[in-house]
Amino acid sequence: MNKETIILFANYNQTANKAMNKIIQTLTPAEWDKNLGGFFKSVHGLCSHLYICDFNWLKRYSKFRDFTVFGDSFFAREMYPFSEVIFDDMNEYLSKRPGLDEWIIRFAAELNDSELEGMLTYTNSSGKDYTWFFGGLIMQSLNHDTFHRGMLSLYLEMLGKENDFGSLRPA
Repeated sequence: MNKETIILFANYNQTANKAMNKIIQTLTPAEWDKNLGGFFKSVHGLCSHLYICDFNWLKRYSKFRDFTVFGDSFFAREMYPFSEVIFDDMNEYLSKRPGLDEWIIRFAAELNDSELEGMLTYTNSSGKDYTWFFGGLIMQSLNHDTFHRGMLSLYLEMLGKENDFGSLRPA
């Protein structure tokens, strides 16, 4: 694993989120909040989960070393509780998601290959401590986004919205 792989996936996540959000912005408020039967009941709930996880992982990564990106006031808040459904409406989500994607890319740009094999101890959402190699954790969080975008793809299909945002290649 190397920095270029992390950057590839960070850029893919940004590109895929942009494509996904173009479709999400066509939803009505009722579609945004419609219970679609999954663990995360709605597009709203799933988008909140993705945002919370990405923010919380970045906060965990800030414990590895002093990254410049984490000096910004955006990271001054504590981690979000996973039970929280954030965003008052779809427009708030659509305005905030691109900024978080930029933070992920800026974080990836600060990495160096040698530190990806380093170890990070972090506390999960249940309060349990884990230690795992830093690069693997970063890939796990980026893969988590891909997994949940697959769920969002299904939700959008259930709402009659055609979508395809799964390619690593730029659009």
